[in-house]
Amino acid sequence: MSTFVLIHGGGDVGWHFHLVAAELRARGHVVVAPDLPADDDSATLDDYADVVVETVAALGTTATPRDLVVVGHSFGAFTAPLVADRLPADVLVLLAGMIPAPGEAPDDWWANTGYSAAVAEQAARDSGLTGSADPYVGFYHDVPRVLAEEAMSKEREHPSSAAMAAPWPLAAWPDVPTRFLLCSEDRFFPPDFFRRLVPDRLGIVPDEIPGSHCVALSRPRELADRLEAYAATART
Repeated sequence: MSTFVLIHGGGDVGWHFHLVAAELRARGHVVVAPDLPADDDSATLDDYADVVVETVAALGTTATPRDLVVVGHSFGAFTAPLVADRLPADVLVLLAGMIPAPGEAPDDWWANTGYSAAVAEQAARDSGLTGSADPYVGFYHDVPRVLAEEAMSKEREHPSSAAMAAPWPLAAWPDVPTRFLLCSEDRFFPPDFFRRLVPDRLGIVPDEIPGSHCVALSRPRELADRLEAYAATART
């Protein structure tokens, strides 16, 4: 049995992982997917990490290095390494995650990584599907419409301007085995963008899963399979 800590992305809530959480719990695992603070413009990345750490502590069990998997989706990748640095994490998983560099403010990440050029290149290949302002095209294109509408109804003001402007607080990447899972049909973060960025920033080759940026909603069973496999591999 593993404890999975699922950290949502920008504008989102822990509900984003509810289908994945159900899959993992049905297999005997413990899962937490907290809502990070929203509508608070003073909240920092450390505040977000505090909420996650407190949620794990509230389980009433002691997580060990052999049972804790920290997962950060999209903007949640700015928080997930902070959590993995504070807790005895077995493995850190970034799911289509914005890989931070020490001292890098999230506001600066887009220009530093060449994101806009990558989106423009992919949009030229797929006739503008990538980078589309229509959320049903750019984010939820493989999510059932009713589920996508429910997801959109839960959107919140997160992250704060304070979290976006402050330098990422770690001096180095945490000493935790790290895996990266990109979504091969992602129209927000083009797959080729991450195929370049992940080796550059983490020194590893990303794994790939079919699906959109919202793969937790479109392919929850497949994503649960991947997360469970990461946990099992880390324990060997």
